[in-house]
Amino acid sequence: MKHRTAALAALALALPLLAACGGSGSDSADGPLVVYSGRSEELVGPLFAQFTTETGIPLEVRYGDSAELAAQLVEEGDRTPAQVFFAQDAGALGAVAAEGLFAQLPAAAATVVPANYRSPEGTWTGVTGRARVIAYDPRQVSEAEVPDSVFDLTDPKWKGKVGMAPTNASFQAFVTAMRVAQGDDVTQKWLEGLVANDAQTYEKNGLIMDAVNSGQITLGLVNHYYLSEMGAEIGPENVIAKIKFSAPGDPGALVNVAGVGVMQGASDNANAATLVEWLLSTPTQEWFVANTGEYSLVPGIAAREGLPPLDSLRGPDVPLAEVADLPGTLAMLEDVGLL
Repeated sequence: MKHRTAALAALALALPLLAACGGSGSDSADGPLVVYSGRSEELVGPLFAQFTTETGIPLEVRYGDSAELAAQLVEEGDRTPAQVFFAQDAGALGAVAAEGLFAQLPAAAATVVPANYRSPEGTWTGVTGRARVIAYDPRQVSEAEVPDSVFDLTDPKWKGKVGMAPTNASFQAFVTAMRVAQGDDVTQKWLEGLVANDAQTYEKNGLIMDAVNSGQITLGLVNHYYLSEMGAEIGPENVIAKIKFSAPGDPGALVNVAGVGVMQGASDNANAATLVEWLLSTPTQEWFVANTGEYSLVPGIAAREGLPPLDSLRGPDVPLAEVADLPGTLAMLEDVGLL
């Protein structure tokens, strides 16, 4: 516990701190509900505006990288002005939960999604799901030639042809899951193999998709919804890239979540509970499916057309609640030269 706290605090100090907002007392329902969001303003800003329109509850949202925000929450502790943390991945949620900073979720939200997509202690819940996939350029390889396992990407035949985004929260959570499932030695050896194989690094998944689509690289490690996102941006007729789901059980088949937790200081805040419940409501879940291409985690809400059903995806046998050692993953990525 002390090691994790120290590592997260050090991470926070190494990153630009968010501007402080007027002190503690996050249990008050007076004034705006303060949300730390690891999801970008471009993506969820309109959604939050809709929440305020529908409920009359004003929000003060601070946007940033999920890992950075998790580190900030740990450093702030019970002094945090945050009342809700909306994270891009389970790793950031798990890191905050491990420090005992989350309250119990409101009863109406605690068990809405399947157990494997939420905290077993009821302190955070997934909101939407994303599957890891391998994007590929069909002009260079057929689907059959694309590896079924991410471990095959260190093969010399893929030298200089694979793209990844080591600073991305989803990639970091995927590496953390690999560490849990396969152990640190196997994971570090794999990362070192990618470096030795001249894997190309990018800041964002979207840039990886651009590189695959233009033929600059052959394969790329991304989330499944970037294919539909590219179609929305440049027109489906201009999308050449395709995606392939890894074999069941492979670390590359991880289904991660964006999720939400209520901070301890807001345990009795009705507005915080309302936001969590609203994020899990059918209209909001359908908004995510339509606007982001992510999977709804609420049973009965269909995935976007063309995607396999969520319950058909079989990632590594790793509870998302265990994908919490983000500091250890960041240290490993730094050790191998990816950060």
